[in-house]
Amino acid sequence: MSTEAGRADDGAGPPQVVIADDQALVRTGFRMILAADGIEVVAEAADGEEAVAAVRRTLPDVVLMDIRMPGTDGLEATRRILGPDAPPTRPRIIILTTYDLDQYVYGALAMGASGFLLKDVTPEHLSAAVRLVRSGDALLAPSITRRLVERFATHTEHTTTLHRDLSTLTRRELEVLESLARGLSNAELAARLHLSEATVKTHVTHILTKLQLRDRAQAVIAAYETGLITPGSASSPSTG
Repeated sequence: MSTEAGRADDGAGPPQVVIADDQALVRTGFRMILAADGIEVVAEAADGEEAVAAVRRTLPDVVLMDIRMPGTDGLEATRRILGPDAPPTRPRIIILTTYDLDQYVYGALAMGASGFLLKDVTPEHLSAAVRLVRSGDALLAPSITRRLVERFATHTEHTTTLHRDLSTLTRRELEVLESLARGLSNAELAARLHLSEATVKTHVTHILTKLQLRDRAQAVIAAYETGLITPGSASSPSTG
């Protein structure tokens, strides 16, 4: 779902993952897929409560979080894992869902989840997704993100609105944020703005720091919620 899904993992050692899903068959299948690609599953959880406990116990790099589970669901678990009262070592969270236009997915992205996957994801894409978000990037298809924003940004009770003051950004940083939210990769941003990729990465880092955002996923949400760009505006030049 990301335009950069093939990117190499920047972390040292194999990624450590917690799988949270109420279906044992899904957990077993994902564990086998990840293990075959050298990714270590350090714990499994059947609901959100177990997921929170597993994360605090094992401190994984990535959590694969089913959004709809009985009892404590994935949205509440995400809030607790990434919230201000959580331990300082927070994992990256990938939301698992059956539906790409799911209001709970939007809420989880706004809370700080790094992206989402449909449960029918291919084995290759699952492993690539874990490595991608572990390296600090976001797993987002710009076209689906726009549809999520258009459908849920203004009328869902499950959204944590990202109120951010864009006046803290420079003109160049606003250009970078707008292009980022339209789905441009770092290479495409560099070409469009006549900058090096290293300079683009520096601008993205400054944007995240100034707006107190976790990663590119939240930056995309913030760009829409602040009105910097609007749903239905010019489509992204990237595939997604």
